[in-house]
Amino acid sequence: MKPGNCTPILRIFDEAKAREFYCAYLGFEVDFEHRFEEGMPLYLGLKSGDLEFHLSEHHGDATPGSAVRVEIEDIQAFHASLEARQYKYIRPGVEVMPWGERQVKVTDPFGNRIIFWEAIEKRQEPGQP
Repeated sequence: MKPGNCTPILRIFDEAKAREFYCAYLGFEVDFEHRFEEGMPLYLGLKSGDLEFHLSEHHGDATPGSAVRVEIEDIQAFHASLEARQYKYIRPGVEVMPWGERQVKVTDPFGNRIIFWEAIEKRQEPGQP
């Protein structure tokens, strides 16, 4: 088996809050929108580079309070971009984890957690192989 791309589906309850958080704050762009008809729940596709998320107002598509880990490069620059946007509901920091990662953790308005992480390169001590 050769794995392909993975697209998380996250449950949302408010379209305006979802767009504010995912587009204005995290920098995603809308890839597509779908409703079966006017007044029905939204299913929204988002992209940021190669990363895709689907957001759904449909009951049963996903469980509120899910967690997703996203590996990124240059977490310091990513963190600086979030800080520059001055989102009033969350101001995450960069955490150094004991298992060798830097992480920026955000929680969306619906309780879903996204953990952006990058590995910390191990430095060899002088005289060690």
